[in-house]
Amino acid sequence: MTRERSRRRLRRRDRNALIAVSLSVMSLTASGCVVVHGEREMLPATTRAEAAKALTQFTDAYNRADKAYDRSLDEDHVTGALADIDGARLKAGHANSPSGNAHHVQLTLTDARFTIPKKAGWPRWFVADAKGNLGSSNARWLLVFTRDGLGDPWRVAYLTLVAAGDVPQFKKDEDGWAEAVPADSTQLAVPPADLSKGYAAYLKNAGPVFADGRYTSGLRADRKKQTTKPGLVRQYIDEPLTHGDYAPLALRTADGGALVFFTTHHYEKQTAAAGTSVPTPNKDVQALTKGEIKQSLTLEIISNEAALDPAGSGPVSVLGRVQGLTAAQGE
Repeated sequence: MTRERSRRRLRRRDRNALIAVSLSVMSLTASGCVVVHGEREMLPATTRAEAAKALTQFTDAYNRADKAYDRSLDEDHVTGALADIDGARLKAGHANSPSGNAHHVQLTLTDARFTIPKKAGWPRWFVADAKGNLGSSNARWLLVFTRDGLGDPWRVAYLTLVAAGDVPQFKKDEDGWAEAVPADSTQLAVPPADLSKGYAAYLKNAGPVFADGRYTSGLRADRKKQTTKPGLVRQYIDEPLTHGDYAPLALRTADGGALVFFTTHHYEKQTAAAGTSVPTPNKDVQALTKGEIKQSLTLEIISNEAALDPAGSGPVSVLGRVQGLTAAQGE
């Protein structure tokens, strides 16, 4: 089959999928009421063309917001963990540089691949996997787009960077559509709904649920080093975050496992010993801090993770983690 014939086939599939969505999602009854069939029918979340458009719209909005340090310019394109992380970053940037970001570098995302699951009900969602010009040259940007209804815009809820070789192969049907894994699935080592709670517990007590790595045993080791610094005590509280737009989303991998995106909520309290003071934080932290920093500073952090959850049993591997300071309190 020639490349042009392959393109035509993909375009036909996308058109057919869009027609199916248009015809199946809504129909008018004799009384004039709208019946939503998408709640029970297995349909692709979107078309490939619409997914590509959503990625372009997000990138354009992100660049406008970053250049101006204005969170209103991309707030319609982000939600959940990314909205918290990105919003706080832009808020701090605006406080320190009201005229805009003098160091802005245009984000470009290339070589985009779209994994679109078929599922019933809302929210609909899909994953964009692209190469970015910012950060590690070996990283792939994984962006999870979600929306709660046909009239809603696509928003990015999760953004993680994963080493190119770590992005798994996904299970797909003959038409190229992926499979969404239910949050309560018992076919995996850990149900996706329990990963946020399990990760928070692991950071406190370790255990066998998660495989060793940069974002598991490595993170615990880093924290241990921080807590032993003389004159300054660091305390950590880790909490699950699973409601609403923070709910975990999982895609079936080719080996029967799943790639799961989930969110966690963290606090780090720094307390200075008597006669000393907390080290002065940078300007971005200061911009998000309420109260006067005397003997302690509590940092509030949101993070989102991407993890490989194996089928049956075995340790969960955290492939990527992006976190951001969202608030701070001085005392």
